[in-house]
Amino acid sequence: MKRLLVVEDNRITGNLIRNRIAAALPEVQVDWAQSLAETLRFLDRPQPEAVYFAALLDYVLPDAPGGEVIDAVTAAGVPSVVFTANMFSPAERERLWRKAIVDYVIKDEQSLNYVVGLLARLEKNPATKVLVVDDSRFFRVVLTRLLRVHRYQVFEAADGEAGLAVLARHPDVRLVITDCMMPKMDGFTFIRRLRRDHPRDRLAVLGLASEREPDTGARLLKTGADDFISKKHFLTEEFYCRVHQALENLERIETIRRLATTDPLTGLYNRRHFYDSAAHLVAAARRNRTPVACAMIDIDHFKRINDHWGHQVGDAALKHVAGVLAGHFRRGADLLARTGGEEFSVLICGLAPEAAAEQCERLRRRLADTPFPLPDGTKLQITASIGLCTRNVGDLDSLLRHADGLLYEAKRAGRNRLCSDLPVA
Repeated sequence: MKRLLVVEDNRITGNLIRNRIAAALPEVQVDWAQSLAETLRFLDRPQPEAVYFAALLDYVLPDAPGGEVIDAVTAAGVPSVVFTANMFSPAERERLWRKAIVDYVIKDEQSLNYVVGLLARLEKNPATKVLVVDDSRFFRVVLTRLLRVHRYQVFEAADGEAGLAVLARHPDVRLVITDCMMPKMDGFTFIRRLRRDHPRDRLAVLGLASEREPDTGARLLKTGADDFISKKHFLTEEFYCRVHQALENLERIETIRRLATTDPLTGLYNRRHFYDSAAHLVAAARRNRTPVACAMIDIDHFKRINDHWGHQVGDAALKHVAGVLAGHFRRGADLLARTGGEEFSVLICGLAPEAAAEQCERLRRRLADTPFPLPDGTKLQITASIGLCTRNVGDLDSLLRHADGLLYEAKRAGRNRLCSDLPVA
């Protein structure tokens, strides 16, 4: 279990923070200290930075009225958010940032929501890859250090060509921060090149604008950057805000995409996504002359489960079947979706017809051998009928029509069986 250190001397505020974190991050354990002395006892472990993924720190404590707890916790290597009632002057804010904190937040009811969201991001940031591209080694070091305070995985490149090479090795980079003026390949050309393979809904780009040309920011945005920040007037606080905003926009797009393409009950792809994606896969298979097969899978006598046990149990049975299917077919190679009430479809790509048929037959047996637990403690055997079309019959509609006809044959022949267009041995 991941652990978070909270330092807060006010019991009411401390309980509010702990309860809000427990609701938002149930997998996180909170250690609560109310003084500097108690904080030091929590930190008195080997490698405290490995124990705590972050700390939330009050600025004023009974035994540390001048923010001494910040130095103690950051010196232990724990990313720290300062949550304080103090209103700081610009000079005091600059002094706080020099302590390499994650952020500082003024206490109020609304800001607690911001803090909880920030802690959630810190918890998952180690899985987020960021690429910094700049020919200035000094600026690369500055940005890399700032990003690592927030626990990002950071890669560096000295120019656009090197940046493209990093993206080729790490296509899952989520954010690129790039200077606009570089040798070999400048930032504008670099952004245009990377956008060929990395669209805006998959990768965010933050440009570093030079003050030499007044239209640099506009050029960056028109070239494909999502946002930009001035190098000359660089502020750490603004930098972090723009990084967070860029990544949050990507996450919102992913949420919308997931809602649009996923069946909410089973978590599998939905009918719309299956038809859209399968059409492209079938066309690509025809061009490349690679095998593709389509199986339609229908749960036998599903209406009886709903009529006898009710729709809540019927929904649980559908999720049970979906789990068996998801664990059986190849993730990333086969396209699996719920395409009807109790009907599922799968496009099997790259397998010879005999191998595709064997895969479907193994699924049929696996499903029959995986009983579904009923509310009364008994177990129900769920079976399925499968129609499999392996022949090159043209487009997706023809493939589905043939698979549907074979599914009908499987049901007419007694259910719990596979019917395919392969010759019977």
